[in-house]
Formats: sequence, structure tokens, C-alpha cells
Amino acid sequence: MPVIKLSDKLSIGPQPMLADFALLAAEGYDTVINNRPGFEDAMQPSPEAEAQAAQSAGMVYKFIPITLANITEADVRAFQDAVAGTDGSVLAHCKSGLRSATLHVIGEVLDGRLAQNEIPKMADYWQLNLSEATRWLDQHSQRTPHVHGFYDNRTGSVQYVIVDPSTLHCAVIDPVLDFDEKSGSTATVSADAILAFIADEGLFLEWILETHPHADHFSAAQYMKRRSGALVATSARVVEVQRLWQSIYNLPQLLTDGSQWDRLWLDDEVFTIGSLDVTVLSSPGHTPASVTYLAGDAAFVHDTLFMPDSGTARADFPGGDAGQLWDSIAAILKLPDATRLFTGHDYPPDGRSPRWETTVAEQKTRNVHVAGSDRAQFIARREGRDRTLPMPKLLLPALQINIAAGHLPEQEANGRSYLKIPLNTFPGVAW
Repeated sequence: MPVIKLSDKLSIGPQPMLADFALLAAEGYDTVINNRPGFEDAMQPSPEAEAQAAQSAGMVYKFIPITLANITEADVRAFQDAVAGTDGSVLAHCKSGLRSATLHVIGEVLDGRLAQNEIPKMADYWQLNLSEATRWLDQHSQRTPHVHGFYDNRTGSVQYVIVDPSTLHCAVIDPVLDFDEKSGSTATVSADAILAFIADEGLFLEWILETHPHADHFSAAQYMKRRSGALVATSARVVEVQRLWQSIYNLPQLLTDGSQWDRLWLDDEVFTIGSLDVTVLSSPGHTPASVTYLAGDAAFVHDTLFMPDSGTARADFPGGDAGQLWDSIAAILKLPDATRLFTGHDYPPDGRSPRWETTVAEQKTRNVHVAGSDRAQFIARREGRDRTLPMPKLLLPALQINIAAGHLPEQEANGRSYLKIPLNTFPGVAW
């Protein structure tokens, strides 16, 4: 099959047939990246068949499906990580190789290794039409805010740095405090990586924002506040969640007035990150206190919507409501079709690489729980599915921390903190 060498490490090519994988391995490729969504045409091997063929030939297989019209920065970074993750040669393909080349060129420009005005020269040299890379970069430069996602593999969580490009002020959304449930140990590796990024980029951290009290990871809000002096904020409705869980944990000493946060947002309140206006949209359903942060063309929806192939968040935690979740989703999908939606988790199906950026238009047409459904159908399916799901493994440890804005329990006389876990509180849940 014809290939084009883009760098010492990376080549691109058209769709290989399954018999080609052994030949590619013999030619020295040790990694194959598939940038083509499955089932674009009848002659295309499935991603699962490609993965098996690559692995049988002794190669690593990565699945990062894109379309030229919907490339996200998360796709670009996933592609770069896949290339960087091997010392050997990489072949990336789509149908023709153009999408793979476009991802590579965008990444080279974003990282400063290639000037945007050099793209036409590279297009001529490779004999490729790279106009989509130029269009994407033009659009990217005009977007506010700039958004950087940090994926936490242990919990499937995505943490964000949102930047006002005109002032270089920023906010962190939903930072993760590392926790190992087997040993009871906490660590700050994830949070430190974000703080290092902020320092390296010359940014000023103004806010640490929570979209809701999380059930699947500990919040690093207080650690980041101590390190940076930034203010910690969430929805004013967090007091409803505090009252629910104060009773479940039997914590009479827990203040349920939200005073653990520096700022509690009212519905539709507007605040600023530098010169950037941010609107707080109430998005209950997953929890009563869930909010969406809307800044320019970017909306941070956390557990309300996942990537289209994963659907939506569950609504069966205390205070959750599937009808409210549908209403929140409907409100988000009334935003302009081009609005970028940033999810708080990704649990990649079908072996694809993690993704966390989508659009209103894509969610309307492709979300497996929303597209083609009405309110009643969604509620019935959501409630039926939730009855089959086990509770998140960190729900009881995490919520004790997160209803207190990320404050760990007070140390006891021996200098150690202890978590309190209620037993048999949720009888009948799936194990």
C-alpha cells in the first residue's frame, strides 16, 4: 500500500486490508493508528478486526476515530500521545491518510514546530490537500476561551484549565486528588501536573470550579487553593446535597450552609475569568447541585452528557432525577450547534482512545441516549439502565470529602484522618 513519510517516526497511508498488517510489521512498523470511524463503507474492516490483525502481527493498535468536520484539540493530543508512546515507527491511516496528516500538522503548529504559513509548502511536498488544517487553526485562534483537558486514567475523569487568552487568567474545573482505595493513600500527582502546566504557560489561576460534588474521585480543590491562593466555587444548591449526605453519613458536625467554599453561584449568575464572562447554568438531574459553566463557545457539562457513543450520566444517586436530567440536557442542546461541549468523564467503548470534546450538533444527532428519544422514553430507559448499574467504587469515600469542598476529615488524636463509611445504606443495588 502507498505511504507518505511525514517524519522520521510517522507515516500515513490509506485504509489497509487485514492481510496488509503482517506486511506492515515486516516493513518495520510497530504501531498502527486508525483515524477512521467504523463502518464508513462496506469494504472497510471493523476496528475490532483491525485490532486483532495488528496484534497478531505483533503491533500496537490505537483507535482514534475522527471526521474532518469535527476535529477537536483532544483528538490532536490523543494522536500525538499515540505517536509519542512508542520508540518505533508508526503508520496512521484513515480512508486516504488525509485525516491522519491533518491531525499531525495541527499538532505541529499548536506546539510551535511548524508555522501555519508553512502548511501550503508541506501540502505541495506531500501532495495533500491540507486546507482543513488551515481552517481548523484559523477557527481555533479566534475561539475564546482556550481549553486544555487533562485525563485521569484511574477514574476516567477529565480536568480542565480554561484560559482567557487576552489576560492569561485561568480557572481549573473539577481537579482530581489521587486516591488509592486499597491502601487508603492520597497523592497530588494529577493536581501537580495541572499546576505545573499553569506555571509553564505563565497563567494566573483565579478560580477553582466544581461542577458538583463528585461520586467517583476526590476533589483536589483545597490542595490547589493552598498552592495558588485561588478561590473555590460551586453551585449554591450544594447545600441540598450536603443535607442529604449529612444524614446518610450521620455527620452532625458537618456544616450544611456551603461555607466550605469561597463562593456559591446562583442560577444564571455571571462571573469573570480575566475578561472572559462565564455563565452558571443550573443542570440538575445527576445531582441537585450540578451546573454547566458556559464561556463563549465552550460549555463544561460534566456528568450531564458524555461523549455521544457513551450517552448520559446516571440519575439514581440521592437527589438525582431522570426527568430533571432530560430537562437539563434539553436546555444545553438549545445552545448554538457549534458550541463546544466538554464532558467530565470518558469511558471509551470499543477500544477507542479517550475523548472529551463534542458539540451541540453532534450530541443532537449521535448521542445514544438522546437522539430520537422524547422525555418519557429517555426517563424509562435511564431509570431502567440505572437499576442495573453498580454504585461507583469510590462513591462513599469520595462524597464524604466532596460535600466538604475537598477538605479531608479532621485529624484525630493520633494525627491521622479517617473516612466514615455507612453500611447497608443502599439495599438492593447491583453489585
